[in-house]
Amino acid sequence: MKTIIVIGGSKGIGNAILKTLVGTHNVINISRTAPADNHPNLRHYPCDILVDDLPIIDVADSLIYCPGSINLKPFSRLNLDDFKNDFEINVLGAVKAAQHYLPVLKNAQSPSLLFFSTVAAKLGMPYHASIAASKAAVEGLVKSLGAELAPHIRVNAIAPTVTDTDLASKLLRNDKMIANITDRHPLKKYLSPQEVAEMAQFLISNKAASISGQIFEMDCGIVSFKI
Repeated sequence: MKTIIVIGGSKGIGNAILKTLVGTHNVINISRTAPADNHPNLRHYPCDILVDDLPIIDVADSLIYCPGSINLKPFSRLNLDDFKNDFEINVLGAVKAAQHYLPVLKNAQSPSLLFFSTVAAKLGMPYHASIAASKAAVEGLVKSLGAELAPHIRVNAIAPTVTDTDLASKLLRNDKMIANITDRHPLKKYLSPQEVAEMAQFLISNKAASISGQIFEMDCGIVSFKI
């Protein structure tokens, strides 16, 4: 049974990942609040990734970094603190976690790191300047770190489109907005957290042993197709 560290597994996509993995893996959740889930395979450490020291963990096979932000504003209304805050949670938090747990992961048999980007890093979208800049940095980190850690540690990222979580609730707050978001995607849907969790499960598994340095666009067609 593998041991998976999930940073930010109490809510949203992170919580869906936690629920998907905990039946077959030992899962260590590190987040500010404890998840509602109880399971004998689950351990929780309270921690603010940007402020607190990360807990010492002796054994781990994978690290999944889930914290993120959706800070949508016109460029003229974004200030430097907006960019700094988004960069801290999306990039520096991921770097902090990866550096802290790399010595442990190096002792695992087939370890992996998994981060999160966004379709907005590939598709130019109004009001996404701050978050797209941060997630583009995550994608650069995946490529560089994947090359540096090969062949032993695999590094990948998932870049989801709109996903039905609390973080995206402002984008899905009424029927008109839901219809608009649905219609904008060529597959006429947006993502559920469970879909993303299943992709995460695959990417940290031995089935993905030949995959590293990749950004997986879970885009419902919005980046790939013009219809």
